[in-house]
Amino acid sequence: MAKVVQFVKESYEEMTQKVTWPTWGELQNSAILVLVASLIIALVVFAMDKGSTFVLDTFYKSLSN
Repeated sequence: MAKVVQFVKESYEEMTQKVTWPTWGELQNSAILVLVASLIIALVVFAMDKGSTFVLDTFYKSLSN
């Protein structure tokens, strides 16, 4: 149990005195960057899905004729 208490004390000390926390502006910039990157990735995945659907539909239609 003493090791757990020691771990919690050291963790608290590190989080309050040794960690460099971002400013509010840096946090907002990072959040916007993540949002834009997520949207770009979602658009790429959407385009790949639509493209593969079109290719497969065309292929299957050519087999049925």
